[in-house]
Amino acid sequence: MAACIDNSRNQCTYITVDSRCSQITNSLIIKLCISNSSSRPINQYACTQEKHSEDQETHSEDQTWQKIRQEAEFDSSQEPILSEFYNSAILSHTSLENALANHLSLKLCNPSLSRDALYGVFSKALIEEDGGGIRRAIRDDLKAVMDRDPACVSYVHCLLNFKGFLACQAHRLAHHFWIRGRTVLALLIQNRVSEVFAVDIHPAAEIGSGVVLDHATGVVIGETAVVGNDVTILHSVTLGGTGKVEGDRHPKIGDGVVIGAGAKVLGNIRVGEYAKIGAGSVVLKEVPPRATAVGNPARLVGFR
Repeated sequence: MAACIDNSRNQCTYITVDSRCSQITNSLIIKLCISNSSSRPINQYACTQEKHSEDQETHSEDQTWQKIRQEAEFDSSQEPILSEFYNSAILSHTSLENALANHLSLKLCNPSLSRDALYGVFSKALIEEDGGGIRRAIRDDLKAVMDRDPACVSYVHCLLNFKGFLACQAHRLAHHFWIRGRTVLALLIQNRVSEVFAVDIHPAAEIGSGVVLDHATGVVIGETAVVGNDVTILHSVTLGGTGKVEGDRHPKIGDGVVIGAGAKVLGNIRVGEYAKIGAGSVVLKEVPPRATAVGNPARLVGFR
């Protein structure tokens, strides 16, 4: 028998006891929620459904990591000289989070900033503090690169070799520290990412999931910029300010937008969902959803 007693509005405690004995087991789960509020009806299924959703998510995460390990093993068999590299970068780790924390720390460390120190703060943020947000975004970004970049041959290839992906994950960590008041650490990570990957994203900028920074060299994203989900940004793109205002001064990019190489989107303007910005364009005014904007200054040439 199992009881789930709701002592708050959002949390439930699971206790599972075998109906045949007094030992705690997983053999039988029966759900009962008792609300503190007499006016609030008992929900027999909410906690069970939430737990089931979490289990499904964990299973999906495990599938992604297992796929990466399988690809690493295959690559090692094809190129034996890389077996030590793949073992160190992938196969010796127990999770995608550990492997990513290790890889980023190796990339971003320098003689005065140790790999071990970076690994410690990165792994703690990814595993202990994150609550799932960054972990889900990592996997969404991996899948997005595989789906939208024909040059990406495998998940492990993206994880180890695509600097746009790595710069984006480093930004997620910097943003994690920024919103928790660890601004000095966040700005240090921004600086190291700029030096190592040639990508400059302010740690306060908000970036959704399923994002592709294709090639990535020269990408600049300002402090108050917001980038939605499933956005593709090519190299040398700037999401910047006009230099004439302070405060909220950077673009807001909707879901599914594609921004071509070298485009500049300037000012606190919105680019609507699924819009396209042509390569080399300079966008100074809002772009409607599903519109295509090209030129300097950008003009609308159609909708999709």
